[in-house]
Amino acid sequence: VVIIVLLVLFVLLINFFNLWLQAWLSGAYVNIMSLVAMRLRKVNPAVIVQSRINAVKAGLHISTDELEAHYLAGGSPVRVVQALIAASKANIPLTFQRATAIDLAGRDILDAVQTSVNPKVIDCPSPGTVPGNTVAAVAMDGIQLKARARVTVRTNINSLVGGATEETIIARVGEGIVSTIGSSASHKEVLENPDKISKTVLKRGLDAGTAFEILSIDIADIDVGDNIGAQLQIKQAEADKQIAQARAEERRAMAVAREQEMRAQVVEMQARVVEAEAEVPRAMAEAFR
Repeated sequence: VVIIVLLVLFVLLINFFNLWLQAWLSGAYVNIMSLVAMRLRKVNPAVIVQSRINAVKAGLHISTDELEAHYLAGGSPVRVVQALIAASKANIPLTFQRATAIDLAGRDILDAVQTSVNPKVIDCPSPGTVPGNTVAAVAMDGIQLKARARVTVRTNINSLVGGATEETIIARVGEGIVSTIGSSASHKEVLENPDKISKTVLKRGLDAGTAFEILSIDIADIDVGDNIGAQLQIKQAEADKQIAQARAEERRAMAVAREQEMRAQVVEMQARVVEAEAEVPRAMAEAFR
């Protein structure tokens, strides 16, 4: 048993020695006892050492204690360091504290930095969210238009914590498209100048309170849909027809009822006449008597 324990300790020391040597040769010195303490605190020393080496090689001054604290908090030191390196190369101001806060908030800090450097395109609406993947709206002349937009955004790192996500951008752009088309006097105006939608939507500052900055909104496609105005008129005419038919049926029923009432009155009068005629002989007999 003692031999087995000694072998285990020897293997562990070899592993710690390799990490210590790797860090020392890379210029990111880490005390070997710190590596042992990391293992006792259930921290992966390899992750901390590799992250510190990457940071030092990139000219970043991040201590092992800071990396270890972030690891224990449930964050990813590797992603944070990679994001800081990318931000440093792109001259984007980003501190270790802000990067760790973004990482612990559940956002992908590395993807955020990359999106800040290389803006990405968001489809509006998102594929598969609505039938036909288009935003449908009706102009004032009753013609339906179906539009699809592509929104170019880049990450606003300062608003990443607490800022709204892509879904908010998509919803706001969709609402702006519907509002712009709906306020157009004719669908032809929109077809002739699709950039009218882009300009109108961009003026609204749709990226306020979000984690992104909208760079451009481009109308990728716009098609003519149904004649909603005509359909509504047809439905209105059908409803008016049904109302007229109901009223005519009501008048007919009242006429039939009135006719039946008059017939009843005639029958009653005839009965009275017959009754009166029956009294004549009786009166004559009484007179002769």
